[in-house]
Amino acid sequence: MPDVVVVDAVRTPFGKRGGALSQLHSVELLASVMQQVFERTGVDPAEVGQVVGGCVGQVGMQSNNIARGAWLLAGLPVTTPGTTVDAQCGSSQQAANLAAALVQAGVVDVALACGVELMSGIPLGSTVPKDGAFGKPITRKYWAHHEFTTQFEAAERIADAWGLTRNDTDEFAKLSQDRAAVARDEGRFRSQLVPVEAADVDGAGRVVDADEGIRPTTLEALAGLKPTGRPDGVHTAGSSSQISDGASAVLLMGADKARSLGVQPLATVVDTCLVGTDPVMMLTGPIPATRRLLAANRLTMDDIDVVEINEAFASVVLAWERELKPDMATVNPNGGAIALGHPVGATGSALIAKAVHELVRADGEHALVTMCCGGGLGTGTLLRRS
Repeated sequence: MPDVVVVDAVRTPFGKRGGALSQLHSVELLASVMQQVFERTGVDPAEVGQVVGGCVGQVGMQSNNIARGAWLLAGLPVTTPGTTVDAQCGSSQQAANLAAALVQAGVVDVALACGVELMSGIPLGSTVPKDGAFGKPITRKYWAHHEFTTQFEAAERIADAWGLTRNDTDEFAKLSQDRAAVARDEGRFRSQLVPVEAADVDGAGRVVDADEGIRPTTLEALAGLKPTGRPDGVHTAGSSSQISDGASAVLLMGADKARSLGVQPLATVVDTCLVGTDPVMMLTGPIPATRRLLAANRLTMDDIDVVEINEAFASVVLAWERELKPDMATVNPNGGAIALGHPVGATGSALIAKAVHELVRADGEHALVTMCCGGGLGTGTLLRRS
């Protein structure tokens, strides 16, 4: 089977809820990163055999197979098919994993993975109307097997199970913000970010070229925030991922194809996985996903130079840390979703972009990308610098 390489990986700046990207249309936002990939690499979009996109809120402007719709809106070849997948928060990472599998299996020579979420316009839960007009996603029979919990409750149960305190989660939240601010100030995101033409809420045009969620943070300020999951919970808005708008894309192809096109890959996809975990605890998926990838490839955490694990809630990363015992200097070295935001359908392929560009910047060898997902899933992608 051919080696699969990442030729380029990009993301938009992540906009805060109601911020600079909030007036855009999701399809146009996704189309913009698609176009940028081909402008940056010089690869003819006609080379792409399939587009695989991730999106969680597939309703309204994000319905009707948004990966295909964005491709067509961008004016790209009509003969290239597109599919939109839903693996909850891990949707676009799973899209990238599926795209890599298509290349490795020889189904296509080149694939584009991508993702988008405009959470300002399509909030989480929009696919299930509050009036119950279209039915609920579970029935009473589900309860015979599993308790149905929210992600907020799952995050608190993880904190309970691993003995995490409010101070633990606040300190991690501050670390994420501090690291993101340093990364921004040092220009570490420049190689992965693509600017977006947008309009402010007052209609004035502007170019958005920086993440909007990074903000000065102190432990004193974090300590003053109210818990979000439980009245006595350890998570607050400051130690949870931010509601955000954004899009991302990853161009993958066989190594031989890259050589024939004369393009230099950023990284090789070593292995991928999607695991199922307890749907009640729900957010522990990165633990077995990481273990599976390490074991299958005879690696240890000491072999991993960069980790991008989604900061859905601080407890997700801290529980993973206690189980895997990584060098935390390598984990989300440029901040994570607590500081940068989590546009759910776009985050997975954006984390791949963060990982491969950091591998190049830091002159590392291996990177691991992993996410927790609603319903008890864990995504994993193991990368090696080319």
